[in-house]
Amino acid sequence: MIHIRLKMCLFGSLGALLGGCVVGPNYHRPPVPVPGQYKELPGWAAATPEDAAPKGDWWIDFHDSLLDQLEPMVAVSNQTVRQDYENYQQALAEVKVARAQLFPTIGITGSVTKVGGSGYNATGVTTGPAVGSITAGSLEATASWTPDIWGRVRRLIEENAALAQADEATLANATLSERTLLATTVIELRLTDADIDLQQKTVEAYKEALRVVQAQGTSGITATPPSAVITAQVALETAEAALINLGVARAQYAHAIAVLVGKNPEDLDIPHSTVMPTLPTVPVGVPSTLLQRRPDIATAERTMAAQNATIGIAVAAYYPTIPLSAAAGFSQSPLDGLLHTANRVWSIGATGTETVLDFGERHAEVQAAKAAYETAVANYRNTVLNAFADVENDLSGLRILADEAQALDLAVRDAVRGTAIALAEFQAGTVDYTTVAAAQETQLSNQQNALSVQESRLADAVALIGDLGGGWSASQLHNP
Repeated sequence: MIHIRLKMCLFGSLGALLGGCVVGPNYHRPPVPVPGQYKELPGWAAATPEDAAPKGDWWIDFHDSLLDQLEPMVAVSNQTVRQDYENYQQALAEVKVARAQLFPTIGITGSVTKVGGSGYNATGVTTGPAVGSITAGSLEATASWTPDIWGRVRRLIEENAALAQADEATLANATLSERTLLATTVIELRLTDADIDLQQKTVEAYKEALRVVQAQGTSGITATPPSAVITAQVALETAEAALINLGVARAQYAHAIAVLVGKNPEDLDIPHSTVMPTLPTVPVGVPSTLLQRRPDIATAERTMAAQNATIGIAVAAYYPTIPLSAAAGFSQSPLDGLLHTANRVWSIGATGTETVLDFGERHAEVQAAKAAYETAVANYRNTVLNAFADVENDLSGLRILADEAQALDLAVRDAVRGTAIALAEFQAGTVDYTTVAAAQETQLSNQQNALSVQESRLADAVALIGDLGGGWSASQLHNP
C-alpha cells in the first residue's frame, strides 16, 4: 500500500510542491447506538436544541436572586475555568506553530571582519614587513523550506486544530460543570437556611411543650412525673444544639460558593433566605441531540479526530523529506563597495532524506497511533453511553422524587395534626408525655425529610440541565 501511494504521489509530482499528497486515513466519525427516545420520556416535554431547550442563562428559571448574581461570575473568576481557558489558548498557539511549517523560513545574515598583521595594507595586498589591516564584510539572505509533499504538516495542523477544539469543548464543559456545582451548592445553602427556620420553630414548639409540662406538674390537676419534665427538657436542649450545628454547614456552603466565583470567603456575605428556589420545567428533547449538546461528548469526538490525524503523521514518516535551501547576497574584502553587482554571491540546493532500515520503528509508531485512535473511539462511545445514562438517571430521579414529595406532604400534614392531638390529650391527662415526645419527633423527621426531597428535586433539575448540555451546542466550536 505504501509503495502504491508513493507511485501515485510521484505520478502527480508536477503539483507536489504546491499541494502534495496527504497520507493516512481521512477522518469519519464512527457510529454510536442512539435510542429513539429516553425510557423515562413519557410525561416529559420533547424539545429541539433550537427551541425550548435550556439556554445559556438556564439558572434564571430557578428564580433565585443569588444564582442570578453569582452564575455570570463563574466564567470570569472561577480558577478551574481559568485553567482550561489558558489550555485552550495554548492549543490555539500550537495550531499556529504547526501551520507556520507550511511556509519557508527566511533570514538575513550580516558579518564584518577586521583582519590585521604584517604584510597587509589598506587594500589587502601583501606588502612585506609592514603592519596593516583590512575590513571584510558580507550580507546574505537565506531561505529554507521543506515542502509538505506527503501531508505530514497538514495532518499535524489537522491534529492540533482538533485538539484545540477539544480544549475549547473542555473549557465549555468546565464552565458548565462549575456552574451546575455552584447552583447545587446554592440549593444546599438554601436548604440549610430552610432547615434553620424549621429548627427554630421546633425549638419554640419544644419550649412551649416544656412550659406545659412544667405547668401540669405545678398545678396538681394531673400527676406529671419528673421524668416527663426531664424528657421535655432534653428534647429542647437537643433541638437547640442541632440549631447551632446547622451554622457550621451553612458557613461551609457559603465558603464553597465564594471559591466557585473566585472570591475569598471573607469577601462574600450571603444573607439568610427564607425562600427556596423554584423547581423549573426542563424540556428534554431526543437522545440524538446529546451528541451535539454535551461538551464532554464534543471533547471526546474531537480527541478522536486528533488521534486519527496522528496516524497520518506516523504514516508520513515512511516517505522521504526534501528540504530546499537558497541564499543570495554580497561578499567583499575589503568592505568598501560591498553592495556592488560584482560582489554578488548566491546558492541554491536540495537534499533528500529517507530512512532505509529502522528495524520496525516506523511500523510500530503507526500501530501505536492506530491503537490510540481505537482507544479514543472506545472513550467516545463510552462517553455517549454514560451521557444517556445520566439523563435517564435524572429523569427517573425527578419522577420518583415527585411521588415521594407528595407522600411526604401528606405525612407532614398528618404529623403536625398528630402532635397537636397528642399535646391536647396530654393536657387532658389521657396520655403521658412520651406520646407527645414521639409525635414531636415524628413531625420533625417528616418535615426534614420533606425539605431533603425538595432539595434533591432541585439538585436533579440542575443535573438534568447540565447533562443535557446546558444550552451549549457543538456548532459553537471555532475552526482555529
